[in-house]
Formats: sequence, C-alpha cells, structure tokens
Amino acid sequence: MSRRMLVSGNWKMNLNHLEAIQLVQKLSYELVDHDYEAVEVSVHPPFTDIRSVQTVVEADRMEFVVGAQNCHWKDSGAYTGEVSPPMLAKLNVRYVIVGHSERRQIFGETDETVNLKARAVIKHAMTPIVCVGETLEQREAGEAEATVEAQLRGSLRGISVEDLSALVVAYEPIWAIGTGRTATPDDAQAMCAHVRAVVDSIRPGAGADVRIQYGGSVKPVNAAELLSRPDIDGALVGGASLEADKFARIVSAG
Repeated sequence: MSRRMLVSGNWKMNLNHLEAIQLVQKLSYELVDHDYEAVEVSVHPPFTDIRSVQTVVEADRMEFVVGAQNCHWKDSGAYTGEVSPPMLAKLNVRYVIVGHSERRQIFGETDETVNLKARAVIKHAMTPIVCVGETLEQREAGEAEATVEAQLRGSLRGISVEDLSALVVAYEPIWAIGTGRTATPDDAQAMCAHVRAVVDSIRPGAGADVRIQYGGSVKPVNAAELLSRPDIDGALVGGASLEADKFARIVSAG
C-alpha cells in the first residue's frame, strides 16, 4: 500500500503553551523510530500554542509535524479573531483541519466555507484534513452515505485531481465524537470505502491515493482493529491525544 498512515492529535480548546510543550516532550519520549517508519504523526494545538510547539519540535528534531485546527480562507483583512493560512504556513504548519463537526455544528460552517478553507490551505502549500460525518438521526434514517457524499461534493468542489489525491479526508460520525461510542470497525470501513469511491467519482484517479482517517472516540483499545481495515489510513484523535501514553499507543497500533 502506497498510502502512509496518518495519526493526528486534535487538542481542541485545551492546554496553554507551557502544558503544550510538556505534552510534546512526553510524546517524543513515548514514540520510537519504528513508530515513525509506518505512521506519520501530527499534533494540532490551539493557535496560542503553535509557535511554542513548533519551536520545541524543530529545536529537538522531533519527528512529528505541527498542524492547526482551523483557519480563515482569506490571506489577510478585517476579520477580527481569525487566523489566515499564510500565518500558519510561516509557522511550518503542515496540516490544517477544516470542517470539523464542532465547527459545522457550533459555528455554523457550511460545505461552501469548508471548500473555501480547503482551497486556501492548498494554495499555501499545506494539506487540509477535510472532515465529514453524519448525525445519529441521519444514520438511523438510512441517510448516512448520502449525507457524507453531499458533504464531500460540496467541500471538495473545484479541487484538482493532483490536490485531491494529496489531501486527507477524516470521517467522523458525529454521534461518536466525545461520546465514548465508536463505529464498529466494519461500519467505519464501509463508510471510508464509500468516501474513497465518492472522491474517485469527483476526480477519477484520486480515490486510490487520498488518505482517509477515522475519528470518533479512538482509543488504544480499539485503534488496532480500526487501523487494520483496508480503507482506513489513520485516525483523527481527540481526547486520547491529550495523554502522551495513550496517543503513543494509538500511533503504535498503526
């Protein structure tokens, strides 16, 4: 398989910059060379921590990469409180999460805004992690695949086959985020296979190369089984990424 596994830690609105430094230092002690051979690891701190984390990662030559949790789609302007893609690029950010369900649900982001953000991230030579996922109500109504397909088509509109092949899609069933509930490995595999097929229908040839993460209460106890599935190329980890030993065990499971 040519797709390298990607395990990403989304810290959400947790940890000040001093706590962030401590966490990446602990994580670097927990991971060994063998882990990095099979798995690429990214950490996504809050904006206020990124510079501190970047400095430590580069000074100590840590092998994981720095990511961000969000961005605006404009390069600059009168957008109080927002952070632009070029600002992140200057901090050597490699991955930017766009369209996380919490952004969609709490802050009203649409497929259109997610698309603008994804294209802006690509423009500045970073890689978007585009999130999609259905609610429990949509799944129980038999609308899960249609919902995810609509999100993909809206969020990926206008992206070239080359850029689409290189980006990351994170499938996160909304009902499994922070709830302790996890999609079964078979359910997760089925939806990730569907995501791959939809991507290939959007841009023929891109489906085989795009990396698809699963997210939603990923823990050391379920990581190995999830990551063993053929269409799951990694994990987007929330709460467990705030504990170095748990996150390291998830990485090792890949």
